Amino acid sequence: MSITDKIAASHVPPGTILVVDDNEMNRDLLSRRLRRDGHTVVIAEHGRAALDALARDPYDLVLLDIMMPELTGYEVLEIMKKDATLQHIPVVMITAATEEDSIVRCLLLGADDHLPKPFNPAILRARVASSLAKKRLRDNEQRYAQSLERELEIGREIQLGFLPDALPTADGWELRAHFRPARQVAGDFYDAFALPGGRVALVLADVCGKGVGAALFMALFRSLLRALGETEFSAAATTSAGLCATVQGTNDYIARTHGSANMFATAYVAVLDPATGALDYVNAGHEPPVILDAGGAPRVRLEPTGPALGLMPDLAFTVASERLGAGETLFAYTDGVVDARDPNDAPFGEDRLMSLLHSEPAPPASLLERIDAALSAHITTAAQFDDVAMLATRRTA
Repeated sequence: MSITDKIAASHVPPGTILVVDDNEMNRDLLSRRLRRDGHTVVIAEHGRAALDALARDPYDLVLLDIMMPELTGYEVLEIMKKDATLQHIPVVMITAATEEDSIVRCLLLGADDHLPKPFNPAILRARVASSLAKKRLRDNEQRYAQSLERELEIGREIQLGFLPDALPTADGWELRAHFRPARQVAGDFYDAFALPGGRVALVLADVCGKGVGAALFMALFRSLLRALGETEFSAAATTSAGLCATVQGTNDYIARTHGSANMFATAYVAVLDPATGALDYVNAGHEPPVILDAGGAPRVRLEPTGPALGLMPDLAFTVASERLGAGETLFAYTDGVVDARDPNDAPFGEDRLMSLLHSEPAPPASLLERIDAALSAHITTAAQFDDVAMLATRRTA
């Protein structure tokens, strides 16, 4: 064996190769040379037999002749490249040295390489080694992608655990939430939890960015707001003081401890008193929630009362107040609703959202279902542009 042959054959471990050729002499010659290099060889006499073999067993490489009975090499190649289970298998076409048009056609159909006849042992080893190396690389990439997918799935399951298992209940009130992440993990979140004195904390937030980084900070923002809320409201003399302490404490911790990460979150943090309908809130740079009157029409937008959380320490946040009357609904959402894109990249838009809100009064669950259905109809086949989170509460009596 020459130095060139040794180099070509030594770098890649042997593989399982399917040789497809209707010429017995060619099959025998290729089989003997491939087995001599340690490869496992299976032969097929025509295209139909090749597809049957591929359906039964896995292969690392296919050496495929062009002119054959049953199915030509072109047809077999086209079928393989359209089949998700076969398209990753490299295919080297067996061609005559003068068949330039055939070689071009095969490459356009997805062939990885070509092997000219008559067979040159050095070229055969080089083509096989190169194709097997590509196959092993693709296999490793696929295994790595699958491992990442599994890690993201674990992250998704953990992140879903940060959302409340059940929303607080109160006589005369309905509270519902909807969460639709754009990826396995998300930066949007909602929360609702009981506070002293029968009050209920409502949180809807959107961490900047997307993917794993946003998801990690989502967990941090959510944990800070809940932990500080449960602590500060127990110690504060007033709802306003508890809200300010919770929001400012969250902002200052993120800005001072993680300022170099340049991560921030817009957030709507509110405290509802079910007994009176009083609603105290801080809107930290978030999309303005809407209060719908008893007839279903938007009555007021709850505009920002401070900047996004985490931009810098010692920011000032103002507490604002509203009151929900009988039949009125508070609807809050993240910007993934209005920024949702259709296949032509057109946004869903705020006007369309407001028109959906301005309709017959509906329970919170029905309202959220109506908006989600409209989003699905708008997005259709496009990839979801951003996370979507919505929160709606209605005073029924």
